[in-house]
Amino acid sequence: MDSFPQVDFKLGEIADRIVDFLDKTFASLFEVIYFLASRTINGIDSFLTSLPWFVFILIIFALGWYFRSFLSGILYAIYIFLIGSFGLWDDMMMTIAIIISAVAISLIIGIPFGIWMSFSRLFSTFMRPILDAMQTMPSFVYLIPAIFFFGLGNVSAIFATLIYALPPVIRLTELAIRGVDQEVIESAQSFGSSRWQILFKVQLPQALPTIMAGVNQTTMMALAMVVVASMVGAQGLGEQVLISINRIDIALGFEAGISIVFLAIIIDRITNGVADRFQKHRRINE
Repeated sequence: MDSFPQVDFKLGEIADRIVDFLDKTFASLFEVIYFLASRTINGIDSFLTSLPWFVFILIIFALGWYFRSFLSGILYAIYIFLIGSFGLWDDMMMTIAIIISAVAISLIIGIPFGIWMSFSRLFSTFMRPILDAMQTMPSFVYLIPAIFFFGLGNVSAIFATLIYALPPVIRLTELAIRGVDQEVIESAQSFGSSRWQILFKVQLPQALPTIMAGVNQTTMMALAMVVVASMVGAQGLGEQVLISINRIDIALGFEAGISIVFLAIIIDRITNGVADRFQKHRRINE
């Protein structure tokens, strides 16, 4: 009576068979995804690395100045210069390329799903436990199907990052659309606006600040996966952290780690600044 009964429910084997079925059935689709994703990452990385270092720093300064303040722009430029001085310039560019690719795909998928959930209670009820699982599942688990479908490399990193970073933008898009003042929607309906006109001309503009908060959260979660994704062969700053762990290299680990912190600060402040701009613009229009 003290021991657990001999019940053997092999849920893991079911998951394994599902993944194996998907890999065999949609092998051609995964090859196309791999091709497009790798081309996208390499294209963004090539573009960023082709920019002169001072031009990129000036761009960061301008973004910081416009969306935050003049002093913030100077501080962000100093952060980028320091990363370059650590000898991690190319690694930083690859990290940014992976983040941009993952966030772009997350927004392409997440915003429409969030809109759909805001219109359908049934679909929202179906999606919520899935999103809960995506957010609470240990991020290392996502590396297993990523390797299975795409092998080692940056594409696997995007796949794992996508699953981990997707839920915030979906949830906040749904919340933002549902939070639009019902009186505003009723006014638009009284003037004969169609459902699509109400969505694009009323609900989305009103919801944009909250959606931008979702973009910020998705971007930060994508950055948080940088080190984890290095375990499946992702290049960039995360790879340098992993190398430093294997070598017990404190100097390299600190420089790569603080570089990720610098990037996180810059991305967080600038994306928050974009959300603040939308919020101010909305208040002025009101």
